[in-house]
Amino acid sequence: MHRMLVWGLYALALALAPLVFSSSLSQTLLSQMGIAIIVCLSYNMLLGQGGMLSFGHAVYSGMGAFLAIHTLNFVSSGLALPVSLIPLVGGFAGLLLALLLGWVTTKKSATPFAMITLGLGELVWAMALMFPGFFGGEAGVSGNRVAGSPVLGITFGPQIELYYLIALYTFVCTALMYAFTRTPLGRMLNAVRDNSERVAFVGYNPQMVRYLAFVIAAFFAGISGGLAALNFEIVTSEVVSAYRSGLYLLFTFLGGTTFFFGPIIGAILMVLALVLLSEFTQAWLLYLGLVFIVMVIVAPGGVAALVMANLRLAKAGYLRRLWPAYLALLATALLALLGASALLEMLYHLQLGATLGPELRFMGTTLNTQAPGSWLGAAMVMLLGLALFESRRRPFVRDWDEIQQAIAQDIKRREVL
Repeated sequence: MHRMLVWGLYALALALAPLVFSSSLSQTLLSQMGIAIIVCLSYNMLLGQGGMLSFGHAVYSGMGAFLAIHTLNFVSSGLALPVSLIPLVGGFAGLLLALLLGWVTTKKSATPFAMITLGLGELVWAMALMFPGFFGGEAGVSGNRVAGSPVLGITFGPQIELYYLIALYTFVCTALMYAFTRTPLGRMLNAVRDNSERVAFVGYNPQMVRYLAFVIAAFFAGISGGLAALNFEIVTSEVVSAYRSGLYLLFTFLGGTTFFFGPIIGAILMVLALVLLSEFTQAWLLYLGLVFIVMVIVAPGGVAALVMANLRLAKAGYLRRLWPAYLALLATALLALLGASALLEMLYHLQLGATLGPELRFMGTTLNTQAPGSWLGAAMVMLLGLALFESRRRPFVRDWDEIQQAIAQDIKRREVL
């Protein structure tokens, strides 16, 4: 019953999101989030469920995008195929490519597996520049999604129509990937991740398990690539690059690989970072790298792990005790971030915007890169924030440890009863 409620709320959120956020920018962001959710969940089938660190997952989503855009052009030329099924073409393209490359890729695990995926990814990216007839060269391949005959009056020209197609694929793919985690193959994939030698001892072939999971993940990645082709109506060589694979890795990890819903959070963060954060500052990649480092050190389980830990506290009735500490940590962290951001923005302005003059606008104030007061003030704000954060962190850690011990004692007490 609880699970059905969660899935119902998920479907309702997908259905109502464009009605709540009705601007054209919001619909574009929501469409990209749906596409990102599918590809991040497919990547987590490898990383989180199978322990396979891939640096080439964009190969399968990218090839799905290229086959989808070519199919879209064939539909424009008279091919009798509904536009709504073109993402499946991308899915089968990723599946077939994984059938071809996956057996070699999954012969090894751990670091050798990661290096093989990196090599194959670079190989495909180089091919994208060598064969412009298929990949379109630097200009890429473009198409028009308003192709073929409308079905029930739906042309997929308006963004809202395309969004609901993406939302449908997102819900179905999410449900199928969740169902995969409950299958014997999904459970065996977890066993291969934890102890492949024991899996081989009980009679299963660890490579075959990895291979099948690899092919299934590539199928869903190809679907996301097909949806991206419809959404952007252009596909370039960037979609198969190591940069794109790195984004999938980074944000899947940030969302959390140990929980199924973690990559969904990561996908939303990825779109917000790529589309919105990049509009606010030229140094957005630097901020992103710093956030990644902090998360690896402080919360290696990702955002999902933090959410589940606090849900555990709330269930035990201890979350109310930590709210003041959370607010204090947030306020002091934002103060330190404000000072550090001011320093970074002035450094970037010196390097990239010096021709615009020494002054720049930051958070409603004017900073002057030639005035020592601006640098000193930003540094003082950062140091003050760090000092206050550290002063609040120590009692928070002490309270956190006490609460965890209390929860453990409560669990033992219930077990005895």
